[in-house]
Amino acid sequence: MERSLSPLVCTPYEGHYGNSAGLQTNMALSCSSLCSRLSLVRLFVLRTNRTTATTGLYSSYVSRESRLPLCRLYSSTKVRRGIGGYVASRLQWANSKYELFLKRRFPRFYQIYHTFVEGFRLLFRDAKEVNRIKIKMFSDGVKVQDLPYREMEKLRQFHRDMIKAIPLVMISIPPFANYLVFVLMYFFPRQLLIPHFWTPSQQLEFRAVYNSLRAQHHWPVLKGLEHTSHQVKDSQLQSRLRDLCNKVQSGVNPTVSEILAVRGLFSGPPLGLKRMSVDHMRHISPLLFLSPRFPSFLMGRRLNSHALELLQLDRALSRLGPHQLSDAELRQACYVRGLNSDQLGVNQCQEWLSRWLQISSSLKDSELSLLLHSIVFLSANYPHGLNNRPH
Repeated sequence: MERSLSPLVCTPYEGHYGNSAGLQTNMALSCSSLCSRLSLVRLFVLRTNRTTATTGLYSSYVSRESRLPLCRLYSSTKVRRGIGGYVASRLQWANSKYELFLKRRFPRFYQIYHTFVEGFRLLFRDAKEVNRIKIKMFSDGVKVQDLPYREMEKLRQFHRDMIKAIPLVMISIPPFANYLVFVLMYFFPRQLLIPHFWTPSQQLEFRAVYNSLRAQHHWPVLKGLEHTSHQVKDSQLQSRLRDLCNKVQSGVNPTVSEILAVRGLFSGPPLGLKRMSVDHMRHISPLLFLSPRFPSFLMGRRLNSHALELLQLDRALSRLGPHQLSDAELRQACYVRGLNSDQLGVNQCQEWLSRWLQISSSLKDSELSLLLHSIVFLSANYPHGLNNRPH
């Protein structure tokens, strides 16, 4: 039966292989040539409408020859994908066993390890999102100031994080260097790591620390404004500035109209960003978490750049509407603008942010200095009183 059906299967190859004896000879060839012949046989069978007996013979023929190891290696893409999926599943299984071992035997180290892995996952996710935004800006010709609020905030925050995260990523590249990163995470998490690598409790703790460091400059900024008021020639503006400083120093929250009444002093001398004294800039810089140790010309450029970025962010938030923010986004927006929002309720954060946007929406690009000073005017006493008045 097999001999009678062999010429039928080998018909397309009779001109090259000869008669049915050629098939027997070809069975002794290497596996690679056999696999290529099987592909041609498969193609021929698909293109022709043969009898059921012929199809059965082809199926048994392929199943018999596919047992050879090399044929299985080159057989199909599905096989390779199956091997890859099997390897990936085994690696996931081994990793889960390793994490379970750490969780049972070394719970504190497991928390650091989990935070480390999760932090890199979040960092790569943000990098992917930022890349999408930049591609969109390039393809559509969109400028930064025209982006939606959330995309603009993502770019701003990612840029800040990467400046601090690059050293950590570089340290993690060499083999086994991630153990050094674990040590750094354990002893210096606030100084060396970005929020992606903080635990939830650390995020609350460190934000409170940063808020207290920022609040330490409220009083020097107010004293600097009092001292600068003597240089104001307009007696009416001079009086308004002094009254504003006295109100804040006495623990009163000034109104939006009282702050905007002195806006003319913050576009030129003596309180414009390009006209204020170096000492005053060194107290303004920490309000934006900028180092005050840079040279005066570089410090002024950084203040102007960050203030303009903050003003553009406010305009995007006004277009979106503050009521569209989630509770976490609302607290983050207040924190960026100088308020210790973790200790406040949602309604208080909404009220404060509304007052802030009333001021920023009224300012021009030349009045950026007032926006930075509003961090002190609006935050120093809100909602209770001046927290770091010297004793």
